[in-house]
Amino acid sequence: MNQPARSAKQLGALIREQRRSRRMSQQKLADMTGTGQKTISAIENGHEGAKLEIIFRLLAAMELEIGVSRRGIDIGKSIGDVF
Repeated sequence: MNQPARSAKQLGALIREQRRSRRMSQQKLADMTGTGQKTISAIENGHEGAKLEIIFRLLAAMELEIGVSRRGIDIGKSIGDVF
């Protein structure tokens, strides 16, 4: 899997997809990462303001990582079109 996430909502959806593919409940993931189920729900729903430390713990628990790459932006698109 190598999918871009350009917003908190997209990242949350990817985390949810991966958690579900592992047949893991939000509570199980919360227990593995030392956080609460409500925090997992908020992240998966794209709530902005999640601490990066928690995001990295979630990714580590699911054996995932974040990569940074240059965006492919077509000439003529406005910045609003990118998001």
